[in-house]
Amino acid sequence: MNLHQFAETHEVFNQVPPLEGANLYRLDRPLQEWLRRFQGGWGDARLDAYGALAGGPLMNAGFLANEHKPELRTHDRYGHRIDQVDFHPAYHELMRTAIEHGLPSLPWVNPQAGAHVVRAGLTYLHSQAEAASGCPLTMTFAAVPALKLQPDIADAWLPKILATEYDPRNVPMEQKAGVTIGMAMTEKQGGTDVRANTTRAFPVGAGGPGQPYELVGHKWFCSAPMCDAFLTLAQTDKGLTCFLLPRHRPDGTRNQFYIQRLKNKLGNWANASSEIEYRGALAWMIGEEGRGVPTIIEMVAMTRFDCMVGSSALMRQALTQALHHCAHRQVGGKRLIEQPLMQNVLADLALESEAALALTMRMGRALDNPDDPQEARFARLVTAIGKYWICKRAPEMIAEASECLGGAGYVEETILPRLYREAPVNSIWEGSGNVQCLDVLRALSKEPGVLDALFSELGDGHGDGRLAAHIQRLKDAFADTSDIHYRARQLTEDVAVALQAKLLLEAGNAAVSDAFLASRLEGRGRVYGTLPRGLEIEALLARSAPHLA
Repeated sequence: MNLHQFAETHEVFNQVPPLEGANLYRLDRPLQEWLRRFQGGWGDARLDAYGALAGGPLMNAGFLANEHKPELRTHDRYGHRIDQVDFHPAYHELMRTAIEHGLPSLPWVNPQAGAHVVRAGLTYLHSQAEAASGCPLTMTFAAVPALKLQPDIADAWLPKILATEYDPRNVPMEQKAGVTIGMAMTEKQGGTDVRANTTRAFPVGAGGPGQPYELVGHKWFCSAPMCDAFLTLAQTDKGLTCFLLPRHRPDGTRNQFYIQRLKNKLGNWANASSEIEYRGALAWMIGEEGRGVPTIIEMVAMTRFDCMVGSSALMRQALTQALHHCAHRQVGGKRLIEQPLMQNVLADLALESEAALALTMRMGRALDNPDDPQEARFARLVTAIGKYWICKRAPEMIAEASECLGGAGYVEETILPRLYREAPVNSIWEGSGNVQCLDVLRALSKEPGVLDALFSELGDGHGDGRLAAHIQRLKDAFADTSDIHYRARQLTEDVAVALQAKLLLEAGNAAVSDAFLASRLEGRGRVYGTLPRGLEIEALLARSAPHLA
């Protein structure tokens, strides 16, 4: 008997073809439309080019960067302390590509209409390929408004922060054409409550804004510790103050900045998050002494916006994977995407993804118009609302998308486990859910005109009775201030859904807006896949996956 005939036990069939090399921009009709709706159409060619990179080489680099996590070397072979984090070359490819395409710099060097929208679109594509590299990219982007509060420091650093050159070498900034900026705020005893920080700052000379200090203390979380400098907080005699702390001193020697260990995290593997100590580290005061929180909030507002972008991106990539799988996989002789119950699930996921994108791009437009009082108030409020709601929705939505693939969605060879691990960090980082909801109440109660700006934005329901009734319930809910802190999450959710519904109605695609209002304002389901009858399901699916239509 020839046993070789039994070496092949089965035929491999009914498998999904690879999605490798897809242009993530071209297959995303909602992204194309929302980009143009908010004056970002001039960036179409840029996003098209980046979509090809994100679906091709950057997607491959993302897998490698997560397979080979960053490693900390505290000492060199001779015993000298070096505090060096080593990254796989794929991580540097991700960083270099993003910086060369202006992800941390575009709105600051090209502040035209739609600049923040275009930059958000590029970040949205990049984060689908690999989200963890977004941490240093975001912080570098977000540091600019805070540094501008100290013009003398900004003059020295901003040309290199805004350069489109990536230099990962651990050398003084004077030897580099481009630099990256990190952030270190929280401490063991305080976490979000940064006013409990104990790190102290001691003036080297006269002291004051723009002057050097030496910092002594610790930071429980310092993300991307190989950045060239960090915005950080420390106590002076006048209270918590913001400082810029570089990795190297002006004479070229290493600063007294020590990496204690890297965090072993649920996700965000390609990014090095660390615990650090300052042992007389030299830093320069940014902004007014004792006003550290308002100063660094200039940075935090931008990083919270990127949490919206990042979570929307994770949701979109999960949807793309689910749609692609279901378009090719057969069960019972029919493709999954042709089966009614799966269509209900996929259409519901598509609605969630587009609603998140719409609110995110609307925020980008507000950031593009900071001198407009209405837009400034909108941005102040919706930064917290969007950060709360979109980031909360992402893990549940990605879990449902994984389930569309069955067991295949649970193995590391697909991107879905990485997306799922990544999703919670955007909700936690830069203030978790309760912090955002309390910030919503703070903005509405303490900042004149913010509540009026919200209801001016929402309008009268745009001719839809369901939305008009929802807006009236919101007005009643805000008028009743009893136990309002207890109800803060519900209020924030209701505002977020109202804003998303209004945006979708304004955009004029009835299939999308009708489905959203019927399911989010009237729906009874508590999980995805419970859309009511009578909706244009096939139109929703074709819209989110035009390459499969």
